Amino acid sequence: MSVVEKVAYLKGLADGLGLDAETKEGKLFSAIIDTLEEMAEEIEELNDNALDIGDELDAISEDLAEVEDIVFGDECDDDCDCGCCDDDDYDFDDEDDCEISVVCPACNDELIIDESILELGQIECPNCGETLEFEFDEEDFVEDEE
Repeated sequence: MSVVEKVAYLKGLADGLGLDAETKEGKLFSAIIDTLEEMAEEIEELNDNALDIGDELDAISEDLAEVEDIVFGDECDDDCDCGCCDDDDYDFDDEDDCEISVVCPACNDELIIDESILELGQIECPNCGETLEFEFDEEDFVEDEE
């Protein structure tokens, strides 16, 4: 039973009791029932609006899903060859980078050098300013298998 139906039932009960609308009690019950009727109508209108908003939100969500498909493309497995999920452009894992520890001969400061610095061939020690030169062969760097 809806709120409007419940208020109509209460109004029927009050009419069935034969309350005189001219007495203090009759006026009170009449005012209470009128207020309940207005509240029930407002609640029903709010429920209808909420349902309409829900329907509109569903439509917007569907439209957004279509836009996402157009902009981002369909999702695919990591095994595909489409290129959309190729993580080679993003290096999230530094474990693949080749790093070595080098001790500066001038100040004995230990430096951790990655492959990009080694490819430059030299670097200045951040501690003392001594120029450190590197010569290496690709065979010098073999990844440890764990």
